[in-house]
Amino acid sequence: MQNATSRSIAPANHLLCASCILHFALLVSAGCARSPVAVAPSPPVDPVAQLRNDITIATHAPGVQRAAWGIVVQSLDTGERLFELNPTTLLVPASTLKLVSLAAAVDAVGWQFSFTTNLRTTEPIADVIEGDLIVQGTGDPSLGGRGGRDISDLVDRVKAAGVRRINGRVIGDDNLVEEPRPQLAWAWDDLGYATGALFGALNYAENRMEVTVQPGGAPGDLPMLRVEPRAASRPIQNRTTTGSAGSSPLVWPEQRPGEPFLTIAGSVPAGAVPTRIQVSVGNPTLWFAAALRHALVNAGIAVAGEAFDIDDAAVGAAWESAATFSSVPSASLAELARPLLKDSINLYGEAVLRLSARRGVFPTNDAALAGLRETLDRWGVRQDAWQIVDGSGLSRRNAVAPEVLVAVLRRMYDPSGGSPWMNAMPIAGRDGTLADRMRGTAAEANVRAKTGTMSNIRTLAGYVRTRDDEALAFAIMVDNFEGAGSTAVQAIDSIAVRLAEFSRRR
Repeated sequence: MQNATSRSIAPANHLLCASCILHFALLVSAGCARSPVAVAPSPPVDPVAQLRNDITIATHAPGVQRAAWGIVVQSLDTGERLFELNPTTLLVPASTLKLVSLAAAVDAVGWQFSFTTNLRTTEPIADVIEGDLIVQGTGDPSLGGRGGRDISDLVDRVKAAGVRRINGRVIGDDNLVEEPRPQLAWAWDDLGYATGALFGALNYAENRMEVTVQPGGAPGDLPMLRVEPRAASRPIQNRTTTGSAGSSPLVWPEQRPGEPFLTIAGSVPAGAVPTRIQVSVGNPTLWFAAALRHALVNAGIAVAGEAFDIDDAAVGAAWESAATFSSVPSASLAELARPLLKDSINLYGEAVLRLSARRGVFPTNDAALAGLRETLDRWGVRQDAWQIVDGSGLSRRNAVAPEVLVAVLRRMYDPSGGSPWMNAMPIAGRDGTLADRMRGTAAEANVRAKTGTMSNIRTLAGYVRTRDDEALAFAIMVDNFEGAGSTAVQAIDSIAVRLAEFSRRR
């Protein structure tokens, strides 16, 4: 093998003297023991350049190479942007939008804020209330749900007032918040599921209930549907069938446009155990009033009248003088943030968004979005970098640039890790929506990030510490990928793990 050394010792006529041959042999021998003398060492690889190359490779993996990617990775210690790909492109954030909703709410009302649920009557409090019991809500999403009080707390307040009988009705008053409705561009086929439950002034058990589908005796028979007693007011249409024994159960809810009832469709196999599904409750105000009435009766307080939504109850002038005799506060916003982010409950996202409405302004969705816009303006976030229409991220009309998510993450970051914001983040391999992801990697118990999931959309935004203990904020957004959702998650997680493994030391 000819190299620079051999060429330098060869005479022009290619004849070698003995001393030259010996010298050459020594050089070759030394080269066998060590690296070749004449081969220049490879230039050192820049760790940041290598990181950027590795992230780019991940975005071209099979199943996601046709996707629209948006990525920003920024050091919280130095401010350096380590990687970016389409940082200003508007992409659908899915549930990572909840980060924006929560951050703006904290700015507006603070971590100690609590919702209240008020108990009122049109008659003086006595052992027998001749009139109606009114339950008035302000938007608490958590009563009876994750992180919230139980409805028994309301019953205890009624009992503590000495009430043993109510001769009137139990009426849900939802007039302090905008009437429950789907937000802009929510897909109609989401509305039957618990994830598509409507938000209102009164919400109970996250506005979800269970439907049990009992197969019929033989294939083709109509299965039997059962609901819990407090859900009896929810009209349901049964469009299920009994399939052949051994077939796969497939049951789903549909809240079809223009229909007042919920449809349960699909098939359950003959001879199988009942199938249970979680569905939305429809009208959350009526659902709350019915649940409270049921709880009162079970606690030994007789109720003569039925449960009503205030919009359907005939009320008289006495309502103007109705007095509040007890108020039940929710957990603080700091406590509600945990189920909001860790479990990604859409109902909580809608409730938290309403807190951005200016004080004294009726808290409609539009008023909340106006307040959100003012907050982001103060934070220096450009208005053309986002289009937000709800608080949960369920709408596909939401569009946010990755750099917006990173701007929010930078503003809310707590290096001690002990703030309510940091504690509410799902932790990779440990809890929340990241409980089963990135286990056994450098990202486990390291990455704290909010997930986002919709059909053909996966997002992840949060924090990670590198191998050098450098703190990074990142947003990774993948829209309209061509493969399976698991493929997109794998690509995203590989980037998060690479960030955890990153070191500036060569």
